[in-house]
Amino acid sequence: MKVLITGGAGFLGARLARTVLANGLGGESIAELVLADQFAPPPDLLADPRVRALTGTLVEQSANLCREAFDTVFHLAAAVSAECEADFDLGMRSNLDSTRALLEALRAAGNAPRLVFSSSAAVYGSDPGLPMPTVIRADTMPTPQSSYGIQKFICEQLVADYTRKSFIDGRNVRLMTVVVRPGRPNGAASGFFSGIIREPIAGQPAVCPVAPETPVALLSPARTIQGLITVAEASRQTLGGRIALNLPALTVTVAEMLDALEAVAGAETRALVRFEPDPAIARLVYGWPAFFDNSRAQALGLVPDPDFHSIVRAFLAERASETVLLS
Repeated sequence: MKVLITGGAGFLGARLARTVLANGLGGESIAELVLADQFAPPPDLLADPRVRALTGTLVEQSANLCREAFDTVFHLAAAVSAECEADFDLGMRSNLDSTRALLEALRAAGNAPRLVFSSSAAVYGSDPGLPMPTVIRADTMPTPQSSYGIQKFICEQLVADYTRKSFIDGRNVRLMTVVVRPGRPNGAASGFFSGIIREPIAGQPAVCPVAPETPVALLSPARTIQGLITVAEASRQTLGGRIALNLPALTVTVAEMLDALEAVAGAETRALVRFEPDPAIARLVYGWPAFFDNSRAQALGLVPDPDFHSIVRAFLAERASETVLLS
């Protein structure tokens, strides 16, 4: 099987790459894995003879991708929420233009690969004429209220139409906020949800720009990868027709996240988090849905994390494992 991952050098892309290299996909082993990104992937992936890296913008790469026949494509490459709100042209170029270029390349290749598009819960918002319901269900109408959410929803519709025309076999996977992300902060408005756990555990102060009672729908990195792979492996019949799927969500408040941090890592660690309101970030975050009906995802065997304590423990375990490998 030949697989392409756009955004393959990023945190989720690299983690997805390691998982499919180790386990295969849909019962088939991986013969070649192409990782497309603006940066080179981590050394351990480059060392695998099955991996080929492409560096540059996706629009530029798509001119050559049309000459390759992929069995499965994971399209993760994107500019993130706060970046898109601050720089409209960046969001349109990195999200909309890149996705259109990729879809046209896959169409030109002519073998209708399975494509998993990484969308977002940011496609939901509260329109003045159509208030967002308290609980998001599978049939809730997306009404995005940010440039990022609008770009993701436009791309979903393109994926749906290219699928209807049999150019691809597409699936739109709406990701929840992924916590805890390791490494350095990115430009996502939701990045602080990882930062208020990651930085204190590393002994560094962290700032939370929203109120303690703010709820968030989140999912651990491991269960996010599981969701992407499960949807990629599912048949259209199993998906039940509609190609857009919300991954399952664990809903917690910021205060509950910090309670879990204190329970696992101690009161002195929690004390490194301080609250400093940021109206620009809060406006985006407060507009996102926090409660989801997980029944459709559960029908595929996907379930949310049991609690936030388990997410913090998993992050600590992975951090310790990486420390051992580097020592």
